[in-house]
Amino acid sequence: MDPSTVRAKSDDKGGGSLKGVLAMRPLEMLRNLKVSIYAMLAILFLTYVVCFGIQTSAATTPTKSYATRELPEVSQGMLHRRSYFYIGATYVPIANETSAISAGQMYVERLTPLKVRQNIPIVIIHGRSMTGTNFLNTPNGRPGWADYFLSQGYELYIIDQPSRARSPWQQGVDGPQTIFDALRIEQRFTATKRFNLWPNAGLHTQWPGNGSRGDETFDSFYASIVPALTSNAEASQKFIPVGLALLDKIGPAILITHSQSGLYGWPLADARPQLVKAIVALEPLGPPFINAVFPPFEARSPADLQTVITYSTTNFTCIQQASPPRKLTNLSNIPVLVVTSESGFHSVFDWCSVQFLKDAGVPVEHAELGKVGIKGNGHMLFMEENSLKIAERPGAMSKDESYYEEGHPGISSSSSF
Repeated sequence: MDPSTVRAKSDDKGGGSLKGVLAMRPLEMLRNLKVSIYAMLAILFLTYVVCFGIQTSAATTPTKSYATRELPEVSQGMLHRRSYFYIGATYVPIANETSAISAGQMYVERLTPLKVRQNIPIVIIHGRSMTGTNFLNTPNGRPGWADYFLSQGYELYIIDQPSRARSPWQQGVDGPQTIFDALRIEQRFTATKRFNLWPNAGLHTQWPGNGSRGDETFDSFYASIVPALTSNAEASQKFIPVGLALLDKIGPAILITHSQSGLYGWPLADARPQLVKAIVALEPLGPPFINAVFPPFEARSPADLQTVITYSTTNFTCIQQASPPRKLTNLSNIPVLVVTSESGFHSVFDWCSVQFLKDAGVPVEHAELGKVGIKGNGHMLFMEENSLKIAERPGAMSKDESYYEEGHPGISSSSSF
């Protein structure tokens, strides 16, 4: 054996040093080069086979594509600018008093159409255990009231009530919370026909889906339900100051309230009559004096409850102010529209709230949807199948500039309702 070859092999114990390679004979280098070329060709061939096989498999074998799954059919919605802000926050010292937390703030979402065509914006205030998302779109993906009013040229302010959702509840500062369970939602909001707890409950036909757990639309809606302050009194005490601060910030506005938040529209208008230009109360919290619809009922106070009136068609009674009734002076020039669904539980008693407002000198009109041909709605009327048809009615009222003139005597008899 050639000594140089032995020397090269012994020096290459590290497995391929440059010195060892250079010491190889030409024939040996050529043989190694052929092996490398063959290996490279084999790798290229395998790569081609694998890639071609994958392409063939993809072309012939159907696979589930999550990117192309079926999506709800929705309208594009109105182009608008979106922003948000918080209002009403105060610093509250924490336990050791060396720092503080923010409490009492309210989240406000501002939606502005690309072209504002109405001079007066709308403030939308949701009900108990709900959030402002109620009005953005419906649980089954259709455009909500926000889209409708944006299309009419209104700027919108949609809030989350203090101590709820994006307006955080603070432990140690805010009171106890409760949440509507699924059965309560089914009984009173979405499947009232099945439970039939009040006279008109069986007329409910407009909720999308069957209104029960397991139905996609119901599940979507119930997922949006959030804890709320147990005490309506505490909720009101926290909302009114920040509600007034919002009006002071944005100026004159129309209020749309729903259910629990109906309690807020009256004191806001009383404190800022020059800024509240109209109130659209969707099945507002009531009836007056005793807020009780289902047993057990609280004992009545004879000092407060002087007169009982009877509704002719259902034989339900309502408490009326003693004569002469006290007047809500600051609301005497603010038009109010109370909207009541055909089948919701408010169909039993909203007339009581309307009568109270009339007795108190408030220019109020009662829009009973069933009586004007809008059939089958329940308490969540603004997210049901015919929700946009209902939105047209408050929209017609809010565009009449004469409603907002100082000294206006009340709603015209030629109103939409």
